[in-house]
Amino acid sequence: MTDSVPASHLAAASYLRELLLRPGGYRGLWEQHVVRARRDDINQLAVAEVLARHLWMHPRRPADKDARPLRLKDTVSRMLSGRMLSRSTLTLVIDAFGIADDEAGRLWRLWGGTGAISVLSGPRAMGPDTEQDVRTELGPRRHQTLSLHDHVQVGRDGLLARTRTLQVVEATGADLDRIPYLYDTSNLALEVGQGCREVSGQLYQVGDGVFATEILLSKVLALGETTTLEYSTTYLTSRADPQEPSERQYRRAVMGRLENFDMRVEFHPDALPATVWWASWDGLDGDIIQQEQLALDSQNSAHRYLRFISRTVAGFHWTWQ
Repeated sequence: MTDSVPASHLAAASYLRELLLRPGGYRGLWEQHVVRARRDDINQLAVAEVLARHLWMHPRRPADKDARPLRLKDTVSRMLSGRMLSRSTLTLVIDAFGIADDEAGRLWRLWGGTGAISVLSGPRAMGPDTEQDVRTELGPRRHQTLSLHDHVQVGRDGLLARTRTLQVVEATGADLDRIPYLYDTSNLALEVGQGCREVSGQLYQVGDGVFATEILLSKVLALGETTTLEYSTTYLTSRADPQEPSERQYRRAVMGRLENFDMRVEFHPDALPATVWWASWDGLDGDIIQQEQLALDSQNSAHRYLRFISRTVAGFHWTWQ
């Protein structure tokens, strides 16, 4: 990322990539020009083909009637990376793909700057070895998360006390009866509620500092069926030091793509932080990539909603008085 690229254009480009990757009409438009599409990759020449065909039918200037996909490929590359996302280019892609009004409006708001991060995409959520360990241990992913809400509570002692999670999942395979639960500490207790039957067993380690178990669903989901899950995590940190950096943060690692991500951290009135930041990290063990200082609201909490999040670690960190 360079200082010359507006953060708002990077956010708009990230959201645009998500729209074009999501299964459905937009992806179908460019996929018809590809022999074999890759699940997590946009074929830039195919997108250029869609733009060129639109210009043939709706030229903005005489030269547009001779638009060629190869000539537009560099424009598409710069557009999708956010390096050069002009008003005219964004208008063209919205028109060519027939992007719906609400999604187009969100693109324009992101492009113009919203004052908050609403789309977040990073280089990785965890190291390649750890990620491979997770995939080997848990097998192929058989669900996708449609929305995820974390309500985090920090106790009077300044330590993480509890997180209540609401998660809407959709089965991407037949007979889904469980989902994995991953965390970067073994010192916790997991209690399941709505939509959950029980926890499969004890937490076990699947990689360097990564632990896992499985939440069994209250009903078996058929392909495409959805359900809402509610579960709570209680942290067993009586001997922890609230001044330690690892105890002054709450993060989520997202290995794939996740929509509608909502996180809130609430502090005890007797343990208010000096500063709170919303941040993203370069993996579980990496440095902070970007951060934004926040102010607490009247309920002593900070909140962030993300329309999309992918391949990153994101959350809050804070300092004490």
